[in-house]
Amino acid sequence: GMSLIKGQIIELIKALPEDSTLEDIHYHLYVREKVERGLQAIDEGRVVSQEEAEKKVQEWLKSSGQNPR
Repeated sequence: GMSLIKGQIIELIKALPEDSTLEDIHYHLYVREKVERGLQAIDEGRVVSQEEAEKKVQEWLKSSGQNPR
């Protein structure tokens, strides 16, 4: 539910560098939302294949400047 998302957002913000601007935080949240939506689309079977899906997530992570863990 909402409280889980709130917790995750707080963790995300805590993980950003101390000198992050509001713009940085905004951007990271935006990217995260894109990834979440993508995963949701995958869950609903709107994406071609697992391989395709993983490639998309990799692209999103690359474009966000986050290294995949």
